[in-house]
Amino acid sequence: MQVDVSNKQILKIAGPICLALILPQINHMTNAAFLGHLGEFPFAVNGIAGIYYLVMYMIAYGLNSGLQVLFARRAGELNYAGMGRYFSNGILLALLFSAIAIVITYALAPYFFAHSLHDPNIRDAATSFTRIRIWGLPFLMLMGLCNAFYTGTGNTRLLAITSLFQEAVNIGLDYGLIFGKMGLPALGLNGAAYASIIAEFVGFVVAFCLLLGFKFHIKFHLFTWLKPDWTSIRNILTISAPLIVQFLFSIGSWLIFFIFIEHLGQRPLAISNMMRSIFGLFGIFTWALASTCNTMVSNLIGQGRENEVVSVVKKIGGFALLCAMVVSLLINIFPYQLLHIYTADTAMITEALPSIHVCTLVTLLSSITAIVFNGVTGTGNTRINLFIEFAAVTVYLIYCFVVIERWQSPLHWAWGAEFVYWTTMFSLALWYLRSGRWKGKTIA
Repeated sequence: MQVDVSNKQILKIAGPICLALILPQINHMTNAAFLGHLGEFPFAVNGIAGIYYLVMYMIAYGLNSGLQVLFARRAGELNYAGMGRYFSNGILLALLFSAIAIVITYALAPYFFAHSLHDPNIRDAATSFTRIRIWGLPFLMLMGLCNAFYTGTGNTRLLAITSLFQEAVNIGLDYGLIFGKMGLPALGLNGAAYASIIAEFVGFVVAFCLLLGFKFHIKFHLFTWLKPDWTSIRNILTISAPLIVQFLFSIGSWLIFFIFIEHLGQRPLAISNMMRSIFGLFGIFTWALASTCNTMVSNLIGQGRENEVVSVVKKIGGFALLCAMVVSLLINIFPYQLLHIYTADTAMITEALPSIHVCTLVTLLSSITAIVFNGVTGTGNTRINLFIEFAAVTVYLIYCFVVIERWQSPLHWAWGAEFVYWTTMFSLALWYLRSGRWKGKTIA
């Protein structure tokens, strides 16, 4: 329950997280490949609609990231009852936020797409997809709550079990419902949405079965406070609300980026979806280590070992950069093979190569930045995270508007926006960690 600063400890936490993250990314890659072989149009639609759902998921991710900080802090203090109180009230907040997201999607998504996308066919298909896909969010939020608990308490091996069941179901149903195989109807793009909902339900069931099977609910009093405890809810929102807004800024800006790309045409949008899939898969090492950094920093502070925080951030950052270097090298050696997974169109593959090279350079920069930024998250001062995110997104959107929307620049120049974003974030996050202003601050 109390971590130490060692390579073994880092790998012990990060390894299972990495395995848990790789399974959804393999699923997304498989899903994208299936749709890519249906044609350029469904692949392009999946880019916009998928990012929209990701924006809604960021509500869950922000809530659960805040809870992960609280779980890790209580674990460092060996305060089990406090963890159970936060878990129970996390369930209530997850259900409330998912209901809000569903209402927003049905009420506002058609209006949003109608006034942002130029191609009416893409607009209609994206609206149809998101209205189906959003029903998986409650299950995804509750599963994410369990994963935050497992990560915050160091039981990260259980993340892989949940992901294995979820993604096995998702890949199988994707194949069946997209192409009409295994006796299932051929639903094309919408088939991918139905498959994801069912898979998220399976993941939710498995995650909660593990809680009960390992008797965590008894040791940590997980379901003792199922009535609202306003003090706990206030404490959760104090940490999570800035993260929710931060992630909405972050992925919301990415949605705007994809909308600008749609204005360049259907093919650039399809290529950008390939970039998103490839670099999402190979970015799992960075994000597993970033989540590890969040947990270890919070746990160390809970133990009163603030003087070791910067040291552990540097150590984890070294691992992340090494992984990113290996990944970038492999992508640049085998770009044709990777892109051929999504399409047999050689012209599209050739057009995608400059963007591949840009994105591999961004991978190196983002690997270090994600670690430093999650180190800031682990300190519990999530308002600073929000400030950093706001500054980075502002600069990012200015670049996107000028370079993509106004100048209509080539696609690889559009992806250069990622350099602007990660450079700004790295500079501010590093400044805050090195300033020491987070020391001595407590979270409830």
